[in-house]
Amino acid sequence: MPAIKVLLIASELNPIAKVGGLADVIGALPKALIKQGIDVRIAIPKYGVIDESKYPSKKLVGDIPVPFNGEEKKISIFETPLPNSAVPVYLLDNLEYLGQNGIYFESDASSSGSNREAERYSFFARAVLEIFEPLEWYPDVIHCHDWHVGFVPVILKILSKQNKKLAHIKSLLTIHNLEYQGRYDTGTIFTALGIKEEDFPTLSIQHNGQINSLQQAILTSDHLNTVSPNYAQEMLTPEYGAGLEETLQKRKADLEGLLNGIDVERFNPDTDDAIAANYSVEDPSGKIKCKADLQKITNLAVDPNIPILGIVSRFADQKGIDLINDIVDELAKEDIQFIALGTGDPKLEAMMSAAANKYPDKFYAQIEFNADMAQKIYAGSDFFLMPSKFEPCGLGQMISMRYGTVPIVRATGGLKDTVVAYNDRSGAGDGFVFDNYEAAEFMAAILRGLELYKNQDKWHTLVASIMRKDFSWVASAKKYIGLYKRLIGQ
Repeated sequence: MPAIKVLLIASELNPIAKVGGLADVIGALPKALIKQGIDVRIAIPKYGVIDESKYPSKKLVGDIPVPFNGEEKKISIFETPLPNSAVPVYLLDNLEYLGQNGIYFESDASSSGSNREAERYSFFARAVLEIFEPLEWYPDVIHCHDWHVGFVPVILKILSKQNKKLAHIKSLLTIHNLEYQGRYDTGTIFTALGIKEEDFPTLSIQHNGQINSLQQAILTSDHLNTVSPNYAQEMLTPEYGAGLEETLQKRKADLEGLLNGIDVERFNPDTDDAIAANYSVEDPSGKIKCKADLQKITNLAVDPNIPILGIVSRFADQKGIDLINDIVDELAKEDIQFIALGTGDPKLEAMMSAAANKYPDKFYAQIEFNADMAQKIYAGSDFFLMPSKFEPCGLGQMISMRYGTVPIVRATGGLKDTVVAYNDRSGAGDGFVFDNYEAAEFMAAILRGLELYKNQDKWHTLVASIMRKDFSWVASAKKYIGLYKRLIGQ
């Protein structure tokens, strides 16, 4: 039987064009799929910010016509390999719509942003469907990720009526975060894509003159999934559904939760060249050196006995930064060090900076995205904080456990699926968990963790246990392959 052909399409890809966790998934899942015999390829825009010296590409074909905004636009297809793999990456090149500025025009990856953003991603969605004939390769499944490519399933269904070569292609939508939906002026989108309301039934579903890209994908994809089993249940409720819970209820039978993994080759304390010393569960001594290195970098007292609480996060309301702000004074009374790395909402950035200024001997805040510093925090901290209001999957808690850093998390989404609350009597569990989004509960979870830290025998047993957990993509990739097979009737 020939290999299943799958095209992953997304706005980001680690390490070629990364902003957030979406890029990590697109950069890791295909590596696991290809090892299991899937003919998997990736398509993203050829952004101007892609570093050609690091990721050189070759031009495969040019002057491919794409109907858009009532005109015939042209794209070229460039190819580069996904680093450390044989997965081909197709870079779709068009300076007017895809090549200018960064990855996003909007600072928050745009839940409802500018018309420039609308045109960029609707153009990309339309252009993707023109690359198969020039490549002489038609996928069995187009695997769409998040709202940026949300119009692909509906355009595919419209075009399939005229083009029989497209009729067999199935669409899968993976929802990484419901908060980001791509709500744009209906007239702008319809004009750009050259479609009308009567072209497909779902196109009549609009709100206040806007059409919702993610909603269209939910309604028209052949199958849906999200990135953890618990989030798949949460998103059906008003609390977590971000206004799309009723839409999701209509597709409940076609929705499932498949837990993300992490790239265990990249996130490996035994080989990571960004940290001060390598270590493993068999020989964890290097973690002490990593802790001392982190303390030196942050100008905090170099003391192996002081527990470090680390956080690497996008500074957004979702991430629970306000809860941290609420307990800064209480935390400062404890014998701890707190290190934060991240960027995002200026208000939340200011909160973290203010804490560091108020308690410079205990708090440190670095307001930027810095991949090497993130690794140093994962490796050098004792605890890793994720007090999220909601968290579809979360990768930080899995990465931290890989590095022997104990997570303190709220029981929501993928955090609930991956972190089992520690039981002091039995010694079972992975970290410290609180249920309600309240500062007092968060602080209580931290205090439970600090209490265990005092018992170094129990502590080292817990650290060794979490380092042995398997968060690789292997198991998840097998589930995706099963889903692909069901979609194409194998």
